[in-house]
Amino acid sequence: MAAPETLAPPEREIHTLSLYVTNKPGVLVRVALVFARRGYNIESLVVSPAALGDFSRMTITCSGEPGTLVQMIKQLSKLVDVVHATDHTGDSSYETEIALVKVEAHLDARTEILQIAETFNAKVVDYGSDSLVLRVYGSSTKLDAFIGLLRPLGLLELVRSGKILMARGLDET
Repeated sequence: MAAPETLAPPEREIHTLSLYVTNKPGVLVRVALVFARRGYNIESLVVSPAALGDFSRMTITCSGEPGTLVQMIKQLSKLVDVVHATDHTGDSSYETEIALVKVEAHLDARTEILQIAETFNAKVVDYGSDSLVLRVYGSSTKLDAFIGLLRPLGLLELVRSGKILMARGLDET
């Protein structure tokens, strides 16, 4: 008799949201609470000053049930310090991310590591006697592929910035 098949949990779509918020203490906590209440996981979060000094831009990559996303964006938009909230998933926008990757790099493995780095336009930012630190930027899928190739060679540390994006043309981010 065959073992019963276990169903994998449904795939959670990754969404990229942009929030234009006032630059005040406590805004991040209030935004994070909306995500927590709705069962959405924040995969990455980048907060930076906007063109106008009294405002900030939050770029949030998150995953959760697709049905709750519309309601969550409405709730985010109702927060006093949120000027507007937009889901850019599937929009025409430019997205990028940066990562620092430390790999074990003994002399016999350096050539292979440097070839991978060259293929992905990564830059060596630190040479150690037994390690290298590489900086790479691009799409999240590019970084995932780069890290996947380096992992078997001795990935020691990894720091990723999280995705940032900007709408193309005259569309508002």
